[in-house]
Amino acid sequence: MYLGIDLGTSAVKTVLVDDAQRVIASESRPLATASPRSGYYEQDPAQWIAATFATLDALKASHAGALGAVKGIGLSGQMHGATLLDASLRPLRPCILWNDGRSAAECRILEQRWPTLRAVTGNKAMAGFTAPKLLWIATHEPDIFAATKLVLLPKAYLRLVLSGEAIEDVSDASGSLWLDVARRDWSDAALAATGLSRALMPRLVEGCAPAGTLRSELAQRWGMARPPVIAGGAGDNPAGAVGIGAIRPGTAFISLGTSGALLAPTDRIAANPDRVVHTFCHAIPGMWIEAGAILSAASCLAWLARLFGVAEVELLAPLGTHPKAPSPVSFLPYLAGERTPHDDPFARGMLDDLSHGTDRGTIVQAVLEGVAFALADCRDALADAGITIAEADAIGGGSRSAFWLSVLASVLNVPIHRFAGGETGAAFGAARLGRLAVAGEAIAAVCTRPQRIETFEPDARLTDAYAERLPAWRELYRPRH
Repeated sequence: MYLGIDLGTSAVKTVLVDDAQRVIASESRPLATASPRSGYYEQDPAQWIAATFATLDALKASHAGALGAVKGIGLSGQMHGATLLDASLRPLRPCILWNDGRSAAECRILEQRWPTLRAVTGNKAMAGFTAPKLLWIATHEPDIFAATKLVLLPKAYLRLVLSGEAIEDVSDASGSLWLDVARRDWSDAALAATGLSRALMPRLVEGCAPAGTLRSELAQRWGMARPPVIAGGAGDNPAGAVGIGAIRPGTAFISLGTSGALLAPTDRIAANPDRVVHTFCHAIPGMWIEAGAILSAASCLAWLARLFGVAEVELLAPLGTHPKAPSPVSFLPYLAGERTPHDDPFARGMLDDLSHGTDRGTIVQAVLEGVAFALADCRDALADAGITIAEADAIGGGSRSAFWLSVLASVLNVPIHRFAGGETGAAFGAARLGRLAVAGEAIAAVCTRPQRIETFEPDARLTDAYAERLPAWRELYRPRH
């Protein structure tokens, strides 16, 4: 038995997977995000631990025997968050999250201090990444910066609580702007540019390598025969790639979670930071992931559901499974700023072309199409790096919507495939990494592709209509700085 724990933005999801790679149980607990100011997003690390423990306590209550047989645990997590700990390894402040835009000015300072940043990290300095957040802390909260003795990403903090060890995997570390992505090691120059050193950073491992064991008292709490090994794990998107077997070049997938991304594994670095393409180490040794990322995807639908005061499923149900024509309304999904291709934390959302005839369904469809158009921007940015997307798999909560996947197929003009259980892809991928850390099996033998249950083909009429709409949709964006 193996456990996969995904520390997301909106929830912690934990899955229990058997030796035949069947998910036999899963539990989820929600997380709350605070926004003390416009563009600021934070979470209390204590709730990550409470939510994780709650999922494991629930699994013990429902599947005590299976949980007791767990041999390996894999972790995946939201990337980029800055969790600052003091000398007693206690958080000094709430974690600043991946979608926080407060450090835009610090990004410019960082690139001036370290001119080779893009060449070494494979990425442009953006407010969502971790390093600029530390510069912001140094300027605006100097006492906290001075007291900081360890800087961890969210899932590394979870590992610290579970195992007592400060260890991070290279895929998650890639999103910090402190990693030399070619060498898969911390860059001393990067750390120095933010006033840090290796002494304040966790030890690095590959995602499928052993990275600590569960504390004995926690193993006893959950009835485990012996403390399981904890794998290095992965950032949420690399973990999702492992979960669907996207471990070699020529594969691509779309993540429709709180944020969104179009991602392609590669066996070489194909960086395009000027177009805001992200270059991350994969959770698999010797592989990388090139990605176009958008800050709001399924969270746009959640926002709309809050406005209308209904569940998301009630918004989607009247749409059916396939659009008949593009919505007459246009939507910019920049509710928390945007990454690819704009790198603009100050960008904001927009509904355009509203009229007295606009109804709820028209707006819902426009929101789904707006996210799809943003992913078309990611496709084009990847194409500039020499990566062509011929088809894509879909994972994340948004992949449950047949209508949305139909829209994506026609907007991107490629087939989109769906798996059973695709919404738990990151947690399942983490469980696979937990297995690799203890079983000594070949990566390709474990990270197989699950069976696709449905394929959404582009509709030629819609493809042409969406292609005509895309330039006008892009014209709606206006920089605010």
